[in-house]
Amino acid sequence: MRPAGIESAYRGRLAPSPTGYLHLGHARTFWTAWERARNARGALILRDEDLDSARVRQEYRAAMIEDLRWLGLDWQEGPDAGGPFAPYVQSERFDCYRDAFERLKRAGCLFPCRCSRSDVRRALAAPHSGDEEPVYPGSCRATAVSPEEAPNWRFRVPDGEEIAFVDGRFGPQRFVAGCDFGDFVVWRAHAAASGAASETEPGAQAGGPSYQLAVVVDDALMRVTEVVRGADLLLSTARQLLIYRALGWPPPAFYHCPLVTDEKGARLAKRHDSLSLRCLREAGANPRDLVAGFRREASAS
Repeated sequence: MRPAGIESAYRGRLAPSPTGYLHLGHARTFWTAWERARNARGALILRDEDLDSARVRQEYRAAMIEDLRWLGLDWQEGPDAGGPFAPYVQSERFDCYRDAFERLKRAGCLFPCRCSRSDVRRALAAPHSGDEEPVYPGSCRATAVSPEEAPNWRFRVPDGEEIAFVDGRFGPQRFVAGCDFGDFVVWRAHAAASGAASETEPGAQAGGPSYQLAVVVDDALMRVTEVVRGADLLLSTARQLLIYRALGWPPPAFYHCPLVTDEKGARLAKRHDSLSLRCLREAGANPRDLVAGFRREASAS
């Protein structure tokens, strides 16, 4: 039996990271996810994506829930609500990621790599259009890198294969593996979450998952049917579809939202403090006015 008000199999999600205060761009995307779940009379999950432990702050974790509630959003499952697929905090889901990583490794989808610490750092967080790493040149693909050296692990993409999907907002999308994106990091040499390394049994792979692997595992195991997120993650969807296929999991539908920009046309980031929901709240902004603006934008698009 579904909870009251849930009449369909639709399952969406909100997936903020507690690495800064949410801004207007986050608000519009999360409102879109909430609205699509509500229109489908489905369920909505709140997931705390806290893998980037160096930037996570407890005050941001509390603020993201407060600010989403202030905006008028609600959810049926999450860290504060519980649910059948708990835990809903990524740093508490390490075993799920490690199991998926081991499956990919046994299937021959991965190879150990010594390259680019900066690439590995970028792999922690959801990438953005301006932050994409260069196409990996394949330096370690045919090199005998010993796993005992605690390397990073990359997903071996099928060079030349076209990865296609239909986005709910932007329509047909096509990316060519090895051209638009290369072999990408799925596992890092150093654990991100506190306690993760101590959970590693003797002989097991230490370290932690990249954004690409973690969100696939979470969305699949939480039975998400549609992922709503920003348009800067369109290319990441192509990578993630390869992971879904390799693990034998059906992918969800995808709906990517246009990005919100500042007065100079730059994509909003968490450094735009004046446009954070926290600052807008303190300045006396009315959340109903913000939501009305989002509705007008959605109707005009």
